[in-house]
Amino acid sequence: MHRPIQIIAFFPRLFILFFCLSLLLLPTSGYAGKTSRFPLYSVIVPNVAFWEKVYGVYNSRQGILHDKNDLAIIYGVVDLVDWNTPAAARINKNLIKIARRRYKRILTDLGRGKKPRSREEKRIAALFAHKKHGGYKKARDNIRLQIGQKDSFRKGVIRSGAYMRTIKTIFRQYKLPTALAYLPHVESSFNPRAHSKAGAVGLWQFTRITGKDFMTINDVIDERYDPVLSSRAAAKLLKKNYAQLGSWPLALTAYNYGRPGMVRALNQRKTYTNIFKNHRTGLFKFAARNFYSEFLAALRTARKMEKDRSIIRNHPSATFTVRLKGYADFDQLRRHFKISRTDLARLNPALQKPVLTGKKYIPKGYHLRLPATKFFRSRAKKIGSRFYHSRQIRDRVYIVRKGDTISSISKKTGIPQSRLIRANHLDRRAFLRTRQKLILPSGKIRYHKNTLIILQDRSKHKP
Repeated sequence: MHRPIQIIAFFPRLFILFFCLSLLLLPTSGYAGKTSRFPLYSVIVPNVAFWEKVYGVYNSRQGILHDKNDLAIIYGVVDLVDWNTPAAARINKNLIKIARRRYKRILTDLGRGKKPRSREEKRIAALFAHKKHGGYKKARDNIRLQIGQKDSFRKGVIRSGAYMRTIKTIFRQYKLPTALAYLPHVESSFNPRAHSKAGAVGLWQFTRITGKDFMTINDVIDERYDPVLSSRAAAKLLKKNYAQLGSWPLALTAYNYGRPGMVRALNQRKTYTNIFKNHRTGLFKFAARNFYSEFLAALRTARKMEKDRSIIRNHPSATFTVRLKGYADFDQLRRHFKISRTDLARLNPALQKPVLTGKKYIPKGYHLRLPATKFFRSRAKKIGSRFYHSRQIRDRVYIVRKGDTISSISKKTGIPQSRLIRANHLDRRAFLRTRQKLILPSGKIRYHKNTLIILQDRSKHKP
C-alpha cells in the first residue's frame, strides 16, 4: 500500500520576507570571507533563501512547487515516495501532477475573482497581495518543481573533504578567492564522475568544447575527470571571466551562461542587478539567472555543515606523481607497482578506457599518480627504458567515401553504430564528409569488398 499524498503548507509570505530581511542583516563574511567580492544584493535575497532550503532543509523525497520567477512564492511541498521504490518515478510523477493541478485550480478560481474560502486558498491569495489581479492567471502557468537536495548535498560535503584543501591551494596560487572552491557543490556535489545531460563531466562540469581550451581531452586522456587538473582549469576559466567582467557575480554567472553572452548582457544592462531583473534571452533562463544565488546558498549551507560534528568528511589521499619518459602500458606499470587495476585507475581518473584495456598506451609525459609510500617511491625509481615505447599504438581508420553513412559503415565493418559515434564524438545526426577519417574502435572488423581501412599513427597530434 502506498502512503497517501501529503502536501505541506509552506510558511506565510510574511515569514518569508522576515527571513529574507534577516539575511540582509548577516555579516558579509557569512558569504564571502573577509571581503565583499560576493555581495548579497537585495534583489536576490529571496532566491538565496530559497536555495538554502533546497540544500539544507528539504531532501530528495520532497518536491517544492514554486513560482519560477518569484522564488518567494512557494505553494507547497509534496511528500514523495523513495526514489529506489519500484515504479517510484511514475508514482512521484502522479503525486506532483495532482498537487500541480490543485494549485492551478486555486489560481484559476482566484483569477476569475472568486473569493478565497479555505485556509489554503487564503494562504495562496496572500502570496499575491502585492500583485495585480491578473497575476493569478500568469502564475498558473508558471509553477515549477524543485526536488530537495539536502541528502545529496550532505554527501557532497562528505566527499569535499578529499578535495577542498587542494582546490583552495590551487585557487590561492591563481590569486583567486578561496570561497570559489565551494562551487562544485552547485555543479556536481563533489562527484568527480558526475555527468550531465549536456555532456558536462567531472567536479567542475566542463563540456568538451569549453574544457579543450584548458585541458587535454581525447580518447586517451580526459582531464575533466581529474579533480586536480580540472580544478586548475576551473581556476583559469574563472580568472579569465573575472578579468573580462570585473565582478564575481558576473564571472560566476558566466561560468554557467558563457562569457560572450554575459559580456553582451553587461553591455546592454550595465549591472548585475539589472541583468538579473531585466535580461531575457533564449539562453538566459532559470539556471543562469539563479546560478549566483545558488552559489551563495551553497557556500553558506556547506560552511554550516562543515561545523556539524556528526558529518565526518573524507580525507585526501597522500600521493606523488612520476613523469613517464615514454609511452607506457597500463597493465605493465600496474604489475610493476603491485597495485590493483581498480586502485591505479582511481588514482588516475583522466586515463580513459582504451588505456585501461590496453588498446592504447599511457601517453609520453603523463604524470602517473601513485600512493605516497616508501614502497611506491622505491619502485618508481626502478622504472627503466624497458617500460617505455617510442610510439603510441596506431589507430585503425576508415576513410569515408561518397554515399557513406554511419549505418552503412557499421554494416561494412561490423562495428555497432553507437560505438562508432562514441569513438568519433559524433552527434547521432552528424554529417559525414567525403575523405573524413573515422577511428574504428578496437574489436573484430568485418572486411567487406571495397572497404578501405588503414592504420594511422596519430601520436604527433594527440597523446
